Amino acid sequence: MAVRKDKPKVTGYDKYVDWKIFIIPVVLLGLILAMPTPYGMKDVGMEYRVGPKMVKNFITKELFNTQSNEVEQWQLLVAQMMEKNIDMGALSKDRLLSRDLKWCKKYDIAADEKNLGKAKDYIDTQVSESRFKQIMQSAVDLRKTDLKYENLNEQDKKEADKGAWQVKVAIAMTVFVVICFLTECIPLPGVAFCIGLILVFTGVVSRNEVASLYWSDACWFIMGSLMFAAAFVKTGVDKRVCLMIFKKLASPNVKMITLMFFVIIAPLAAFISDHALAAMFLPIGILLYQNSLTKEIPEDPELAKMLMIAIAMACNIGGPGAPSGGARNVIMMTYLNDMFGLDIGYFQWVTYCFPFVLIMIPVTWFMVNWRFKPQIHSLAPAMDHLKNEIGKMGGWNKQQILALIIFIVMVFGWFTEKTFYQMGIVPIRLGIGVVAVAGAVAYLFAGVVNWRDYQEKVDWGVVWLYAGAIIFGRILDKSGAAYWIARSVIDFISPLGLDSGLPLMAVSNGLTAVMTNLMADGPAAAAVGPIALNMGGIVHPGSTFLPFIAMSTAISSSMAYCLIIGTPPNAIVYASGYLEPKDYVRVGVPIWFVTNILLVLLTAGYWSFRGFGGLAGF
Repeated sequence: MAVRKDKPKVTGYDKYVDWKIFIIPVVLLGLILAMPTPYGMKDVGMEYRVGPKMVKNFITKELFNTQSNEVEQWQLLVAQMMEKNIDMGALSKDRLLSRDLKWCKKYDIAADEKNLGKAKDYIDTQVSESRFKQIMQSAVDLRKTDLKYENLNEQDKKEADKGAWQVKVAIAMTVFVVICFLTECIPLPGVAFCIGLILVFTGVVSRNEVASLYWSDACWFIMGSLMFAAAFVKTGVDKRVCLMIFKKLASPNVKMITLMFFVIIAPLAAFISDHALAAMFLPIGILLYQNSLTKEIPEDPELAKMLMIAIAMACNIGGPGAPSGGARNVIMMTYLNDMFGLDIGYFQWVTYCFPFVLIMIPVTWFMVNWRFKPQIHSLAPAMDHLKNEIGKMGGWNKQQILALIIFIVMVFGWFTEKTFYQMGIVPIRLGIGVVAVAGAVAYLFAGVVNWRDYQEKVDWGVVWLYAGAIIFGRILDKSGAAYWIARSVIDFISPLGLDSGLPLMAVSNGLTAVMTNLMADGPAAAAVGPIALNMGGIVHPGSTFLPFIAMSTAISSSMAYCLIIGTPPNAIVYASGYLEPKDYVRVGVPIWFVTNILLVLLTAGYWSFRGFGGLAGF
């Protein structure tokens, strides 16, 4: 008879700080902060802190023959929009003319309808395409190569030094956080709070800023997802859904169940939010494990780990399959179009990248089954137990129907909130996090759950853990630390002959795949993508290398297999209480290496054989 274990022990939360290990990241943090600031960091600090001002001033001089602090509002708006487009790698005139008030608001550019209209009309009628490109390219050169730290005035040097300090803090914090996550020498939610404290104590952010940074749409989504999962478990909807998915299996063994996870989740992740899929399948994975335990085997940690990791990895490998699979894909498509005028259509992307997903399904499934060795192999008793429990439930009751209806509405909201906003159907962008929390509150309104259910069944530590991860990634991105890492690596490999062809692509892929474990996939692609594309444009101009490295960078930024903070699915399944940080490393590192190799082989084989739009090979 199956033995249900209602509340798994979360051993990581029961630990105290292990100072024998924790002293290592603490000392390294202090040493890095105390070391002299390398010139490269000063250069990046200058580019990020002084560069935007210099670029705007350059643009107003070129277009209006006036300093940026003396121009009219609409003229300043022109410079601000052009500078932001440069920051995004969008150098074409058409790209700037497509910007609207929503875009300006998103990037904190003060604009109104009248001034925006005058700014766009001026660019459209008074600045030719060639002139626009020349100004934009000159501005890029000014920011990235012509600015020299030693030539700055004292005020600008102070700004550059402040930027360099922020880069150094971000690098020191990276070392601290990675060691803490890998060793679990401090309870992981505690690491999330350490991130905020480090940033405040080092002056990178203020006390008010750090409080606001802990809450983002992604954090709300994690929180809302765990709350609706609790509602599913309480009402028994998870049991009904689980049985519907797996009841047709002739032999419901562990290998077949995990294979079905990959076959179902991975393709869907190319078109549906991986966050949502992880949240949907988490209660199913927990249910399968809890109902598989017997008196003979009351605990099987390896089985629990295998099921949870399979869900996360299936979500992670599916995203590159289509442009809708993640922001990273759209970012690289945009960079490619803006920088080189090469366009990858939605279906075209699918034909190049979805084969990667199909290859990764059996590969990742094999790796998960290789790394975890459960004692229980047959889940037939679990399925029988489910059938008996559902039989006792009878038909769908009111609570289950309400839970399912709210969930369906919530999923519909996840799919449509962005589209409806862009179409003007709704006046504000809700975000998937707000939709998730709204669904969780709807469960309260409907009487499906009470707050005690959320209090006891939601792992609030995971919410704080991911909140800290969001801050960590943002600081890496906004400070320029991610850019400094990427540029340093590219500069290092150039003398080694790895700055062209497949070697350059392999290095770019590997660098992106490392960084995406530390920050969100979009910023990781944004940090490495422009550098790799620029180098590709120099060594392989007008060749298939350009679209190929754009797609491979997007795919690489999905390889966040190794850390809890790498992706929302990793954090969501960690909330099950069955996983430890080392479990992600245990399976993630082998998958990471194999995936990088397969991506290079895919490029050298299928992509190169197929070519791209008549472009020359490389």
